[in-house]
Amino acid sequence: MTGTHSSPHLPAADLAPMQHHADPLADETIAKILGPWPHGDVAADAPQWAHINTVNLLFSQWADNATLTHWQATEGPVQVGEGDKAAKGYVTAEMAEALNHYVQAAQVLPPWADARKIERAEKLFMDHGALSCILLFCASLPECYVVPDLSSVLHTTGQLEQNTEYRIRSTAAMIFPVMLHGGLSQRGAGVAQVLKVRLIHATVRNLILHGSPEHAMAQWQAGGDGLVVPGVAPAGGGRSMMYQTLYARGWNLAAKGLPCNQEELAYTLLTFGYVFLRSLRRLGLGLPAHDEEAYLHSWNVVGHVLGIDRSLMVETMAQGDALMALMQARGRAEPVTPDPRPALGQALMQTMANALPWRIVKPFPQLMTRYLCGRETAEDLGLNQPVPWLSALLFWCVLLLARAIDAVVGSLLPRFSIVRMLTRALGYHFMSRVLMSQTRPLQLPTELLNQVDTVVHSWSDDPDAPGWLNRIEDRLTTSGSWSRGLASKAQSTQVGAAGQAPQATTP
Repeated sequence: MTGTHSSPHLPAADLAPMQHHADPLADETIAKILGPWPHGDVAADAPQWAHINTVNLLFSQWADNATLTHWQATEGPVQVGEGDKAAKGYVTAEMAEALNHYVQAAQVLPPWADARKIERAEKLFMDHGALSCILLFCASLPECYVVPDLSSVLHTTGQLEQNTEYRIRSTAAMIFPVMLHGGLSQRGAGVAQVLKVRLIHATVRNLILHGSPEHAMAQWQAGGDGLVVPGVAPAGGGRSMMYQTLYARGWNLAAKGLPCNQEELAYTLLTFGYVFLRSLRRLGLGLPAHDEEAYLHSWNVVGHVLGIDRSLMVETMAQGDALMALMQARGRAEPVTPDPRPALGQALMQTMANALPWRIVKPFPQLMTRYLCGRETAEDLGLNQPVPWLSALLFWCVLLLARAIDAVVGSLLPRFSIVRMLTRALGYHFMSRVLMSQTRPLQLPTELLNQVDTVVHSWSDDPDAPGWLNRIEDRLTTSGSWSRGLASKAQSTQVGAAGQAPQATTP
């Protein structure tokens, strides 16, 4: 496909089949690894649970994109770590063959990838620094949970209600490698991280459907009712609880399409590209059209590696406006009962509020989300409840005054922005408390964590702001470097987490 759109969006008739289309390459890989699920109850020692854990161990070998070029799984035991903390598994011949084919096929960038646009998008991400985190927390993630079926899967895993910070860090663990300089090239690690996420999506589908999407669709089309009866998984905890919960969930193909289907994946891709750019516009920090298109292009390349159909990608903001509105309207037209979205929204807001040091500003994340996402999304996520009047007054006075000053001064100093300084300050608190904790580092290879540490250090001062504005920012954040030696404690933490269940990270 060339990817050229004949209209700003796809008609609804073209979107509907995408609900029953997933990712054949990744789904076939996971189906070969797990094999057919047994009928009836699933024992605690069923081989599927062990195979999932083994795949997680193999993930740790995908340190960067260059590693993927010659990576080969081989039949036999595999171990990560040493001594009592070691995690062990066994790679079967079928598992090795499936993974090797997947890695070699999926790591190739599309022929339409433009290196110059990708490099420009990386620079834009770097230039906006901590502001990018605000847009992730207060725009991208909230918009991601508007579609009910997406939210219902996350609700099943309990990730946002019970383990919100881990969910956020899992998303950041994909975004940082992708957007760091050279992240999609041989010298980066973005492709390696995306290929992990792609297999995680396939694992989620296989667990919910009790087999491959192809098999579930074939049964339905042969005259079945499209219902996947909730399974009975062994009671478990710790590493196995999440995927056992997914297996026991049940599903309705006729009403919901496939879990993590193409339309949902494409919608999530919009939240990381289009929503980011739309939010910059709403803050008065919008980019030139050619920069916006470069940023969208870079995320489209990510979408290709993630297995998303090219026809579902947007190349301009006008296409993004139309396609997102269409997808949200379709999602809202098919409500889920009980609605999981308010609980997810509240969990996300509470996590952000906990990261802020002053009581009066703790409602700011909810107010910022309302501002960036709009009334409908706020209502979907239950974020339209009143907040303390003093906090609301402070938020709107500061935001509107800052926007007004930026509009006046910006005519003389285009890069001057009080709004950018204030959002950077909020971003610092979220990063330092949620993303950059030394005791809970991002689950990335140590070398990559060092790169992230260097990047965060470079964000400590805004090079486009005058010195007095940076000094005000220091009073709101911290003086000196924002970096905290992320990699110093990461290795032992990651070894302990090596056998954890795969997280349903989106996109």
